[in-house]
Formats: sequence, C-alpha cells, structure tokens
Amino acid sequence: MKMKLSLAVCLLVAPLTNADTCNFDHAKAGELPAEWVGGVTGNGTAKWSVESDATAPSKSQVLKQSGAGTFLWCVLKDVALTNGAVAVNFKAVTGTEDQAGGVVWRFQDGDNYYVCRANALENNVRIYHVVKGRRVQFGGVNAKVTGNKWHTLRVEFAGAHFKVHYEGRLLFEADDKTFTTAGKVGVWTKADSCTAFDDFGFEN
Repeated sequence: MKMKLSLAVCLLVAPLTNADTCNFDHAKAGELPAEWVGGVTGNGTAKWSVESDATAPSKSQVLKQSGAGTFLWCVLKDVALTNGAVAVNFKAVTGTEDQAGGVVWRFQDGDNYYVCRANALENNVRIYHVVKGRRVQFGGVNAKVTGNKWHTLRVEFAGAHFKVHYEGRLLFEADDKTFTTAGKVGVWTKADSCTAFDDFGFEN
C-alpha cells in the first residue's frame, strides 16, 4: 500500500493515478531527507545527501551517494508496494571499481530485496535478487551506459514478472519468485560508485 509523502521532497505526477515523484529540489542541501533512510548491504559506509547539480534533469538538486561499500541503498520509509513500477534518472559520476546506479523494490530489509542496475564500466543493465546479503542475477543485457551522463531506468513489476526499461524503451523482461510481498522502494549503488539520482518515481 502506498502512503502519502511530504510534498517537501515529493510532488504528485499528473495525470498518472497513484504515482509520485521525488525531485529533491525543496529538501535541505547536505542532508538526507527525513522521508528516506540509507544503509549498506555487507561492509562499508553509505553517505547519502542532497546536493546541488546544475546538470540535474529537474534543477537544481539531486540525491547523491558518495560513500563506499558492498551494496549501498536508500529507500523511502513509508512506501510499500507489491506490484507497480519504480523509475529514476541517474548519473554515475565517478568510480574505479564500479560506476553503477539502480532502483530497488520489494525491499524487506538491508539484506533482502530486488535491484536492477546499470553499470557504466561494464556497459550492461542487470536485474538481481538479494537474499541474506547475497546477490544473484536472473536477467540482463548489454547496453551503452556512459559515465557522468544522465540516464533513465524504470522497472515494472507484477507478481513474478518484471519489465526493465532503459532510456525510455523496453530493454528486457525477466521472471523470479523470490519476493512476493510488499516492500519499500528506492535507489542503489555499488562499491565506490559516486552516483547522483533525480526524479525518483513510483506508482502502484
């Protein structure tokens, strides 16, 4: 069930029904908005904060992750979806081990969730389930992902079926039955990726 969010960071997207987007433009810079919580799967330290970015698709602030860890996630505290969609604009700014940006859904806790991510060092988009902190791929394709450039990623999920859209087009579909109950939604990075996110959207 989707709960109402503060309009300080989330604006209703018309004309879609039961859809919201978060553009971070009215959040306090240098902090993580109160509606969000961030953490790490595995080892490391996450550093999530709202920062200025003149290149942001909706100017002029973004949510940026500049820490380092195994898998780094940030989810909305009061949104839980079973079926629906998540989407985001992301920019992998730097990273020597990884330059990744992605979305999570049906997030049960920091060790159990679905994630779809794009990686600028590998030029691919992949989908995984994470169970007890272990990530297992169940779909993916090669696709051009340019570092320090904005890209769009969207995942639609209904039951065990998933549709992955990249740059506005359907990229691939996949199936998995690991998580079937409602969970939180949010964004994700990996390793030393410094990644910016804007216009995070969800719908049910």
